[in-house]
Amino acid sequence: MSISQNIDKILKSIPENVKLIAVSKTKPQEDIIEAYEGGYKIFGENKPQELKQKYEALPKDIEWHFIGHLQTNKVKYIAGFVQLIHAVDSMKLLQEINKQALKHNRVINCLLQFHIAQEESKFGYDLAEAKGMLNSEEFENLEGINIIGVMGMATFTDDQDQVRAEFKQLKTSYEALKSEFFNDKDDFSEISMGMSGDYQLAIEEGSTMVRVGSSIFGSR
Repeated sequence: MSISQNIDKILKSIPENVKLIAVSKTKPQEDIIEAYEGGYKIFGENKPQELKQKYEALPKDIEWHFIGHLQTNKVKYIAGFVQLIHAVDSMKLLQEINKQALKHNRVINCLLQFHIAQEESKFGYDLAEAKGMLNSEEFENLEGINIIGVMGMATFTDDQDQVRAEFKQLKTSYEALKSEFFNDKDDFSEISMGMSGDYQLAIEEGSTMVRVGSSIFGSR
């Protein structure tokens, strides 16, 4: 099947309220153009310089999501145009995103990344750390940041029960933050979880955004 056919197949299999992020990292611009000409405009990248090059070369109505671990010294490459940064995992990173957002006279939407996997290599907050950060004076001073939800990556395992439990944990963390910090903030509504191998499970557990690459573009 073509890239556009793969996207259509996935869109038919997920609820309308779930946003599909077509993960185009490492893929050539021709692949993105094929998807775009088929009518799809929401793409995810994980390397800032590569994303900047694609942004500059491709149509400007594309909605770009940054989905990988973001180093503070790379924020400047994407701050002028990125629609959503999925994996914010420290106050230092938030402060740099804020600084770059203000330079571009814009507010950047962000998701707080939670560490839900049993793998040490994954990044993210636990619930106590996230609450501490949101209660801090430093956070209060960030005018270029808009937190609209949470993100997490499950353990890479065939154990579906474990993956489901980790997704449930992220949903619980989302609900805790919603009730304590964002209860009257309608746009705090996103739970970004689920990739090619587990997005249906993630949707069952409340995901509103799935990040799918290999099922669309083929294996890397």
